[in-house]
Amino acid sequence: MSSGQKKKNFQIEAFKHKVVVDPKYAEKTWKILEHAIHEIYNHNASGLSFEELYRNAYNMVLHKFGEKLYSGLVTTMTFHLQTMCKQVEVTHGGSFLEELNAKWTDHNQALQMIRDILMYMDRSFINSTQKTPVHELGLNLWRDNVIHSEKIQARLLNTILELVYQERNGEVINRGLMRNIIKMLMDLGPLVYEEDFEKPFLEVSADFYRSESQEFIECSDCGEYLKKAERRLNEEIERVSHYLDARSESKITNVVEKEMIANHMSRLVHMENSGLVKMLLDDKFEDLRRMYTLFRRVPDGLSTIRDVMTSHIRETGKQLVTDPEKSKNSVEFVESLLEKRDKYDKIISSAFINDKTFQNALNSSFEYFINLNPRSPEYISLFVDDKLRKGLKGVKEEEVEIILDKVMMLFRYLQEKDVFEKYYKQHLAKRLLSGKTVSDDAERSLIVKLKTECGYQFTSKLEGMFTDMKTSQDTMQGFYAAYGAELVNGPTLVVQVLTTGSWPTQPNVTCNLPSELSIPCEKFHAHYLGTHNGRRLSWQTNMGTADLRASFGNGQKYELNVSTYQMCVLMLFNSSNFLSYREIEQATEIVSSDLKRCLQSLACVKGKNVLRKEPMSKDIAEDDVFSVNDKFTSKLRKVKIGTVVAQKESEPEKQETRQRVEEDRKPQIEAAIVRIMKSRRVLDHNNIIAEVTKQLQPRFLTNPGEIKKRIESLIERDFLERDNTDRRLYRYLA
Repeated sequence: MSSGQKKKNFQIEAFKHKVVVDPKYAEKTWKILEHAIHEIYNHNASGLSFEELYRNAYNMVLHKFGEKLYSGLVTTMTFHLQTMCKQVEVTHGGSFLEELNAKWTDHNQALQMIRDILMYMDRSFINSTQKTPVHELGLNLWRDNVIHSEKIQARLLNTILELVYQERNGEVINRGLMRNIIKMLMDLGPLVYEEDFEKPFLEVSADFYRSESQEFIECSDCGEYLKKAERRLNEEIERVSHYLDARSESKITNVVEKEMIANHMSRLVHMENSGLVKMLLDDKFEDLRRMYTLFRRVPDGLSTIRDVMTSHIRETGKQLVTDPEKSKNSVEFVESLLEKRDKYDKIISSAFINDKTFQNALNSSFEYFINLNPRSPEYISLFVDDKLRKGLKGVKEEEVEIILDKVMMLFRYLQEKDVFEKYYKQHLAKRLLSGKTVSDDAERSLIVKLKTECGYQFTSKLEGMFTDMKTSQDTMQGFYAAYGAELVNGPTLVVQVLTTGSWPTQPNVTCNLPSELSIPCEKFHAHYLGTHNGRRLSWQTNMGTADLRASFGNGQKYELNVSTYQMCVLMLFNSSNFLSYREIEQATEIVSSDLKRCLQSLACVKGKNVLRKEPMSKDIAEDDVFSVNDKFTSKLRKVKIGTVVAQKESEPEKQETRQRVEEDRKPQIEAAIVRIMKSRRVLDHNNIIAEVTKQLQPRFLTNPGEIKKRIESLIERDFLERDNTDRRLYRYLA
């Protein structure tokens, strides 16, 4: 083709002549398809040519006879479904569901074949006319003609509900058949399943469990009832898994939970001789766990258990800490607290799966009742003292840590931690000075735990006490290096030099030491002051101990471990056979209360009575006369004679300790006020009270009245001033 020729456009056009269709074509073709549908429903489909049938349906749609095909399908299917419906209606007894299931299976198979034949109509005609697709149409026609038939709808529901009722009462039913029937309802759409079965099922179930729970609760104890409720709940969950819609599980379990648990919660937990309190008392871990698991499923279930448990713990804890018998022995008192704590820790971990809210409730309960007894800080310190003196002897390191951790747990509950610190310092001092501590490692471990809990300030003095003990060893080595040759024939002197401020405040005591001790004491005094400028030494004879060799009239010789006061008293009998109380008091100048305790331990304790007292009685009177007990014997070569002293403080001592604590708190309150005012500059009275209370809470509970006094003191000393217009407003003065 030459480039000069014109380019031509080609176009394909439709045939000009009209295609003529036989006027009876549609009717003939439909008759073929109608016959095929009848044959399918009559189970005679094996002789049909599905390829030919598909082509016929295809041509009908192609020649615009889709409407005739669709309406004919509806009429033919409806005819067969109505026939099926009548066959199901006349079925009697247990065969009803089986017949219905069989017809449903037949219809589904027929529907599948019909849909294959009419596939082209589904894709084109139905799409363009927005009609219902063949499969969905078949389901709707089954629903309207069979399931919603007057004689089947109610009968079907009642039959299903009756079978569920029988199964609940322990009878065996055909679960496979039930699964097929329920699946049929689900296939017909969510609305059919919900309206025709689920709603009535839930209503009937609520009535069933309402009645059953009432019957159960009247004849069962709490533990048995919970087992029955748990079993019913599991049965319903299992029933759903076997033949109900999975979405029904939450609905039916809600019904069981409401009727069997929520409606009876209060009665169950308070049930006499079997409720929650009884379970707690008897450590019924399995029942408690079941209660927790079931109650957790309902609103306010766990709070109901928690409230009753908290109330019980607080009540029994209050009885424990206010019981005069328990308070007689501080070690038993604290052990009772620890036993109680261990018990509930085990319950919460085993039965309440370590639920944090239950742990918090337990902590708040312990904090409540421990602080009801003002002597709790003292008792906890005495418990520690007992353990670190002798209670931990031979115990493994891991077990020691467990005990110390338990002590720290109780310590955290104390509102007056500074009171504990006061007692702990006193008891630690006695342990260190008497050398009676079981383990330095355990002592230091507890101090580290206290430091972690309360900070460096809390333990700095305690650590200072250990430092003094180490320094004193070095000092004694230096002393004996200088004076050892001169003192070789005299008594051996061991001195602990204690830093004032680190150790508990001690009263200034008087005690005349025996002449044998005066020389080494004076030499040490001179040596120490010679090596340490600007220091003062004062002897604390009330804190010392001594070892004496003693010979008695029967020739027996013993080594006596005694206090310094007891040594002073005993050495008087080297030069006198009989001494009256007044003579001993005059010679030693020991304070009367201390001297009486000292003599009591030497003369009135069986097995330790190295002195005789006339007249013989438990108490020391001022006209008593003492002599050496020549008949004293002991199985032990070394005899320790302790001082008779109350394990707890006497009332005057308690008042004195309380007074010292109150005095120590004053500078702490003032320091907190100054810190707050320095950062805020101006603050009203109520806010100062709130801020100070919050700041000091880790150490002690402040009294608003005391804070007010400290504010007044700071105003007098020009740290603060009141506002001229508003007298409740304070300003910080730099």
